Amino acid sequence: MDSPAARPAPSTEIGASGGDGRAPGAQVSLLVLYTARWEECRRFSADLGLTFTAERHRRGPEHYAAVLPDGMVLELYPARDDRLTGALRLGLAVDAEVTRPPLAPGRHRFVDPDGRTVEINAEGRTEWRTECGSAQG
Repeated sequence: MDSPAARPAPSTEIGASGGDGRAPGAQVSLLVLYTARWEECRRFSADLGLTFTAERHRRGPEHYAAVLPDGMVLELYPARDDRLTGALRLGLAVDAEVTRPPLAPGRHRFVDPDGRTVEINAEGRTEWRTECGSAQG
């Protein structure tokens, strides 16, 4: 049995981590998305500027992984009966110049092939092209 000192004390206080809602020392390092539309989700994410590599760990399924600039890993795995696609809202900051088509700097909202909302904060200096208008959601 764990001793009470070995576990973090529960907190019911909002902002108990420092008053601003940030958890000191905590950072998301891995996000796995399960999808029945594996290739479509890879292409969708690649169009947002993410570079994926095909991987397989031991006897696990083949999947795609992208390492983001802060070191976080985003993986796309094929959905299975025990690992279904679920509701998720994802926010990414991307270089506006590497998206296809290029995005105007600012916030954009898209829906991925599985119906998940993906909010994009496009950063950088890209001239707005009128033909990009259809890419915004």
